[in-house]
Amino acid sequence: MDTHIMHRLTRLPLMASGALLIGAVLAAGFFSSCAKETVSLRYDIGEEDIAARPYPNASFAVISDLHVYDPALGSAGAAFEKALNADRKLLLESVELLDYATELILASGARFILIPGDLTKDGEMANHELVAEKLKRFTGAGIAVYVVPGNHDINNPGAVSYEGNETAPVPTVSAEDFARIYNDFGFGAAIMRDDDSLSYVAEPVPGLWLLALDTCRYRENQPGHEEIVSGRISQRTADWIASALRTAASENKAVMAMQHHGAVEHWKGQSKLHPDYLIAGFTDYGKFLASWNVRYIFTGHYHAQDISRGNFGDKALYDIETGSLITAPCPIRFIAITNNGMDIRTETIADRLRPGTDFAAGADAFVKRTVVLEAASVLRKYKVSEKDTDYIANAVGDAFVAHYRGDEDPGLRPAFDPKQLGLWGRFVYGQQKYVLDGLWANIPPADNNVRIE
Repeated sequence: MDTHIMHRLTRLPLMASGALLIGAVLAAGFFSSCAKETVSLRYDIGEEDIAARPYPNASFAVISDLHVYDPALGSAGAAFEKALNADRKLLLESVELLDYATELILASGARFILIPGDLTKDGEMANHELVAEKLKRFTGAGIAVYVVPGNHDINNPGAVSYEGNETAPVPTVSAEDFARIYNDFGFGAAIMRDDDSLSYVAEPVPGLWLLALDTCRYRENQPGHEEIVSGRISQRTADWIASALRTAASENKAVMAMQHHGAVEHWKGQSKLHPDYLIAGFTDYGKFLASWNVRYIFTGHYHAQDISRGNFGDKALYDIETGSLITAPCPIRFIAITNNGMDIRTETIADRLRPGTDFAAGADAFVKRTVVLEAASVLRKYKVSEKDTDYIANAVGDAFVAHYRGDEDPGLRPAFDPKQLGLWGRFVYGQQKYVLDGLWANIPPADNNVRIE
């Protein structure tokens, strides 16, 4: 997920009342909302009578948003502390968490691994090289690895080292560098490559094609600016995907997909609040994939454990989003396809990494604290009282922690009494209540442990 979960405000037209204008701006952008991008891609929709091939048996694991960071780039000082506290990533433990996850996956019987992007903190060349070195443990054990880039990974102007109060630029990677570094982790095994992105097709087991899709906009990144968080594909890539899916149908291959950005909304209101975390035009895009009998797509980016189903007539697309390996609870998904159904099992490692310590509780508290700090910063900008700021921001923190874990239980939602707020605070809460309600609602199916027929 991007560093700023509440980073930009939607521009709104002038209203007659100044008070209403302030309220409308706040309502639109309190947690961070961005104007929706319009897309006008032409999708080659599959014919309704295209036969769906049964999925062959397979056993694999999914880890996402590794955000690996080499402490040699700096692990102390005011500049690093500022970066650490601006987000909910356990950067200093990223290598340790990947090593622990590696041991669990090696012992699991998984035959291949999917990693849907954000392999590094901010696309630093040194961190990519470190990730590639770590992934060799899998390929050395005969376990294939398939990766795609995330918004942090390529041509990132935020690739820096830290020393004291200062940061200094360090080398990042180009798209060509990315494909070279991860040649042994998907690109070298590709049976098809898109010439307009880093998308490719691989066949991890006979009869099953993996459509590994590059949905990131790294070509548009500019020095001195933050990396572009949102995702979309070009018309050329859309045409390439259609060609690949047509070939899969003609060769009687089952297809599943992987990409960084979500393809199905994961809570009611996500597309309004955080469109940057869904691929642009996600409804048409999902219909396109489903029309060609793509049943499953594995995504990341939002750092949450969630499975959502998009319904498109008599076809469906399950978006299986996996939380970040370095954001509590630090999940790993283990997948088994048997009898044309998918069994999904989740293990979390924040609670196992350092037994006998308070690491897990500290990781949870760190996530909530960073969300609360960010929410409070925005509330103060709009002159919400300190008392109301504390009360609302705390509720925001609880909601995001629940959503990151998945299988949200509304019965565990802490009580919130709007009557405890002042008039202005009550107005703000009323405008944004849909966010808290959406994050706490667990839309079927289950998020962590489930069988999808």
